[in-house]
Order: sequence, then structure tokens, then C-alpha cells
Amino acid sequence: MINRKMYRKIAKEEGATVAEVKREMQLALESAYSNSKNDGVTKSYQNQVPRRDEVPTPEEFIRFAVGKVKYGRL
Repeated sequence: MINRKMYRKIAKEEGATVAEVKREMQLALESAYSNSKNDGVTKSYQNQVPRRDEVPTPEEFIRFAVGKVKYGRL
């Protein structure tokens, strides 16, 4: 799985564990979704990310971002 390799690489580069990397990514996403501007534009972009809950998981966000980059839908 590409996510597993990516997490390991980031963890190694940052001197952290995979669990720490995932936790920090989740905290960053939670912050971005709970402290965003209430202007409609930001919410519109956030709503493009397919997710099960209010805030995407790192895996959900990465899958979305890779699709955007891979298929040029930026």
C-alpha cells in the first residue's frame, strides 16, 4: 500500500513513529476543518474531499489529493 510506504518515509525523515505521523496529520486536518474561514469558498473546497465523517482521515485526504495531482484536476 502506497500510504504505508509514505508514512514510513515521513516518519524516518522526521525521526518519528508512523503512529506519530498519522496522529499529527489527523490533528492538522482537524484544525483545518474546525478553524477555517466561514466564507463559503473554503467550505466548498473542503466538501470536495470524500469522507465518512466531518473531518477526513489522513488516508481519505491523501487519496483525494493524489487523484487531483494524478489526473490534473487541481
